[in-house]
Amino acid sequence: MQVIVLGSAAGGGVPQWNCNGPVSRAARVGSPMAPLRTQASLAVSADGKDWVVINASPDLRQQILATPRLWPTDGELRNSPIKAVLLTGGEIDNVAGLLSLRERQPFAIWATDSVHAALDANPIFEALDRAVVERRALMLERPTVLTGPGGPLGLSVEAFSVPGKVPLYMESRSESLAGRPEGTIGLAISDGRQRFHFIPGCAAMNQDIRRRIEGSPLLFFDGTLWRDDEMITTGLGSKTGQRMGHLSMSGPDGSMALLSEIPLGRRIFIHINNSNAALLSDSAERKALAAAGWEVAHDGMEIEL
Repeated sequence: MQVIVLGSAAGGGVPQWNCNGPVSRAARVGSPMAPLRTQASLAVSADGKDWVVINASPDLRQQILATPRLWPTDGELRNSPIKAVLLTGGEIDNVAGLLSLRERQPFAIWATDSVHAALDANPIFEALDRAVVERRALMLERPTVLTGPGGPLGLSVEAFSVPGKVPLYMESRSESLAGRPEGTIGLAISDGRQRFHFIPGCAAMNQDIRRRIEGSPLLFFDGTLWRDDEMITTGLGSKTGQRMGHLSMSGPDGSMALLSEIPLGRRIFIHINNSNAALLSDSAERKALAAAGWEVAHDGMEIEL
């Protein structure tokens, strides 16, 4: 199974268009300590030929251009190795890139009912002709064989509920900021021989998550913020990590501490916000997470399982 990190940053990427904080400023002037990053997304394949994109970030067109294995192949004027897109939530960061795939190319969109409902409620997504692009239901707690226009893709996925938050554009219309259980999900992805876990957004740790990821050879986990009050102390925002729906990396209640006793293979942070100093390769934060056995995902990162 092949995994490519198409994008590693949280919403806005690095640098964010209107941010002049230390990380964005360093990235904008080309510092080798702060490489450019697009918004979080993966590509996964069982055979290196047919690919599933996990989360269609707003940067998807740019990510495809940077990834030759996602380019059209010789022999047909129009074709794509992307056979399916799998969504872990309905936030803009996860779905906006679908609009870059509107050229009547067959593929399947896999998502939970609540995410499909969000797409259904916005007529702009009808640009993806339903006669060409099928919308397929992803059920929780049930292994699902991923299929595309030509049939099975050699991958199965089990989706599970993760504590999270409703999309920003839904906050004023939702009774609870936490949203429905299927609104934010994690994934266990397998090719029948190996598996890995992808949890790009997580507001709190619980025993179910610990149980599911135990022994995983590869975990991609929410790395949005280094500390809960980071946006406030850096002057880049007014919300805490908890208000944003994200568990922080550091501290006694952070993901590094809470997962320290869980046996895992590679531990990789993804969906990292432009405010997070761990994005700077020479920072004290990066050294601390490396000492704890964690890595930071980067655009173009490739892993074979």
